[in-house]
Amino acid sequence: MTKIDYFFSTMSPFTYLAGTRLEEIAARHGAEIRYKPVDVAALFARTGGVALKDRPQARRDYRLQELKRQAAKQRMTINLQPAFFPVNTAPSAYAIIAAQAKGGGDLGRLVHSLTRAVWAEERNIAEDDVIRELLADAGFDPGLADSGLLMGAETYTKNLEEAVNRGVFGVPFYITGDDERFWGQDRLDDLDLHLAGRL
Repeated sequence: MTKIDYFFSTMSPFTYLAGTRLEEIAARHGAEIRYKPVDVAALFARTGGVALKDRPQARRDYRLQELKRQAAKQRMTINLQPAFFPVNTAPSAYAIIAAQAKGGGDLGRLVHSLTRAVWAEERNIAEDDVIRELLADAGFDPGLADSGLLMGAETYTKNLEEAVNRGVFGVPFYITGDDERFWGQDRLDDLDLHLAGRL
């Protein structure tokens, strides 16, 4: 089975704008998605990225225009000034890691609901109650928000190291089993074409 390693952050607007298109592509090609949440600030620090607050104003202005355009293309609601951003992503990442290990629910739905909570619903994904609710909505045991914290922390750290070692420098980032790399939700069509053997 084809595998797609999916590196992402639960507070990334571009991860949000990916929606569930990755899951649709994977289903079409019989591919398995391995979800790998990463600390995007630490990733930037290790790979030459620049934190949003440290970018020149022109880049920050362009980012806002691009977010608005990409949201319109996908017919998605987006709040360009969310109430809870930046946010501590560790609790939501640990919940995803625990849910993936446990199984039984819809991981794509969980990831998307967490990012939607930030960018469209003005919710704080660092809060346990929010995480529990979204776990349950995606078919997982809400108690996963309180369990596996050590495993979550260890895996979160390992995901960062793996990302750096495999050439990941931003999110969302997709790597196929044959080591083709695609950065950004706007490259999902290219990923689809690659998996179809057309690119």
